[in-house]
Amino acid sequence: QVSLVESGGGSVQAGGSLRLSCVAYGFHYSTYCMAWYRQAPGREREGIATIDSSGYTTYADSVKGRFTISKDMNTLYLQMDNLQREDTAMYRCAAEFCELGPVISPGGYWGRGTQVTVSS
Repeated sequence: QVSLVESGGGSVQAGGSLRLSCVAYGFHYSTYCMAWYRQAPGREREGIATIDSSGYTTYADSVKGRFTISKDMNTLYLQMDNLQREDTAMYRCAAEFCELGPVISPGGYWGRGTQVTVSS
């Protein structure tokens, strides 16, 4: 059975950093496209970073240059630097569903999420 479990969220001041992790159970990342999504209160879910099976990465403009997606054997990461208040959201990882921008029809496998709160 496939499952994804995120961790690493928390509260941080603007300008700070956090690293999110997403551990996979039941499959190997090497064969799947993986992505990070976030959803702030009152806003739609959006894809912010993707990584395919070859390691090719893409980023939403809102996080480009500040966030870095990476993976190893069974863990997906999101290094978040220079965090801003607008980065406050619930962050979720997904497998087999990799799209930047607003999520219209989600598919694939999803974790439950980890909360990131940025204060000024």
